[in-house]
Amino acid sequence: MSSSCKQLPFKRKFNLTSSFLTGSSLPKIRMSLARLSAHIVVALLALVVIGGATRVMEAGLACPDWPLCYGSFFPGGKMNLQVFLEWFHRLDAFLVGIALLIQFCIAIVNRTKLPKWLPWVYGLMLFFILIQGMLGALTVSHLLPSFVVSAHLILAFTLLSIMSGITQVLLRPDSLSPPIWWKPLCGFSLIALIGQSLVGGLMATSWSGQRCLSSGEACQLFDLHRTLSLLPSFLILTFVVVSFVAGGWARSQWPFLMTVSLMLSLQVSLGIMTVNSYLNMPVLRIAHQLIAALLVALLASLFSRGPTAMSKSGINSEGSFTEVCLG
Repeated sequence: MSSSCKQLPFKRKFNLTSSFLTGSSLPKIRMSLARLSAHIVVALLALVVIGGATRVMEAGLACPDWPLCYGSFFPGGKMNLQVFLEWFHRLDAFLVGIALLIQFCIAIVNRTKLPKWLPWVYGLMLFFILIQGMLGALTVSHLLPSFVVSAHLILAFTLLSIMSGITQVLLRPDSLSPPIWWKPLCGFSLIALIGQSLVGGLMATSWSGQRCLSSGEACQLFDLHRTLSLLPSFLILTFVVVSFVAGGWARSQWPFLMTVSLMLSLQVSLGIMTVNSYLNMPVLRIAHQLIAALLVALLASLFSRGPTAMSKSGINSEGSFTEVCLG
């Protein structure tokens, strides 16, 4: 066996690693969209959390007009914590809309180099952003109606899950289909989690939790939120356990699966602590919504994830080149 043949696998392995770290294996346009999508995911997470903080701190009407705040883009003379939360929430939503518009334009111009469905999905998300802006305006003009605020939250979770999935698809263009049970279990877990968040949003915006704990009134939504929490918890744990038991590629996703499990445990703990504090600790309620948003983003990413050709076959690049040399 020649010395050049002995060195070939290691050179190939180094090149593959370097390509993965730099992203040079992806087309430039696709990589740019993937990076922008990842930034939008972070911005959407911030949007959900700041929106939750705005509600908890009773700052939803801190800016009495819309889309400006006290008639200006930056209400410096009126700025306090509540005004800042509402103002920053609107600013984040505006930046997300601009970023989505940029992605849509890039996808249209480069549609021959990208998946055919991508411009359509970006167009749908732009439509959702417009609806989200209208809901934001209604929350101000109609003085925070519970149903509108809850719809505002669920649409934000929907945007977050779609964008998280798009990011995963753009970063892994060579992904194959995962095991047949992967998407149903992960998808049902995601839907159940968003449904649970909807009930939580209705409970929070109608103040039924506080009323139930303080006087025993209006406990229907509060009890429903606690009871329904069993469903997403059961589905997520089932998804994690089945993944480990199935082995192979599914088990190789253990860092993400363990993260989901830890987040679920933390979410349950935060829920218990929030109830024990009689919902009087805003930081616990904000953290509860943050973990819910992170779980939505991670489950959506896992739903869109699949094995690559080499991981599916169980053959790495070094092994394949070794076989060529031995042959």
